[in-house]
Amino acid sequence: MVEKENLQQFYKRICHQGDETLTKDIPHINVFERSSCGGIAPFSRRDYYKVTLIRGRGWLDYADKSYYIDRPAVLFTTPVIPYLWKPEVEEQLGWFCIFNELFAKQHDELLSRLPMFQIGTDKLFFPDQVSEEKIAGFFEQMMKENLISYQNKQDLLRNYLHLIIHEVLKMKPAMSIDQQNNASERITSLFIELLERQFPIDNIQQPLSLKSAKDFASRLSVHTNHLNRAVKEITGETTTALIANRIIVEANDLLRHSNWAISEIAYSLGFENPAYFNNFYKKHTGTTPKETRIAKSLI
Repeated sequence: MVEKENLQQFYKRICHQGDETLTKDIPHINVFERSSCGGIAPFSRRDYYKVTLIRGRGWLDYADKSYYIDRPAVLFTTPVIPYLWKPEVEEQLGWFCIFNELFAKQHDELLSRLPMFQIGTDKLFFPDQVSEEKIAGFFEQMMKENLISYQNKQDLLRNYLHLIIHEVLKMKPAMSIDQQNNASERITSLFIELLERQFPIDNIQQPLSLKSAKDFASRLSVHTNHLNRAVKEITGETTTALIANRIIVEANDLLRHSNWAISEIAYSLGFENPAYFNNFYKKHTGTTPKETRIAKSLI
């Protein structure tokens, strides 16, 4: 698996001219037709957010799952999760909007309030014909507005992005992202944020540092029992199970999409001995790391 692709690298990959001065310190948003950005990019994480209306058949590898897309779909991607789109037919229509984190956090904290940008929520949606036509209309209008030199163009594009997002939200009940109103919700939110902040693992020399409920409780300055009770109350899962599940997701990504040795993957995930990693992985998946890697190579 390659390191995160940033916006500059994306523009270079699609031979897009302009935006040479783009930096993380500048809010940025752009919109494209999918047909203008052909080719298959490596399975990797992107250092930007993307909202895509897919018109065209193909396979989506998203995190450790694969989806066959055979009808219009709306996909939300974030820097946390790696993905790859493999087209099945040559004609790939639709549009996508990309934006960086600084743009997302301007004014209304887009990322902190909307479900599809949160951990553990749906990222792939299949609109009906009416909703799909509305979303297509919003993208077409964004394309037109993006060609105009206008001082407040980013705010205008943001408004259309909101219309797309809320059209999607109407299609299916989403996970509630209400304001935390009790201590258990607050501490669970902080725990999940700390857990996700450790990923993705891009450097073997920077192994996982928080691996147990005790580690997280110490970082959050609460008793381990208090953390465990809060997490169980809010999520229905134990702290240990959530940590293990997230480590397994990362392990699968590295086994399937990196050329790291299994011993290096074990070390990067905080295991001092590859044997401990093998036992942990088999306990949670029913197979060994080696079998997972071999199975992927045969596909």
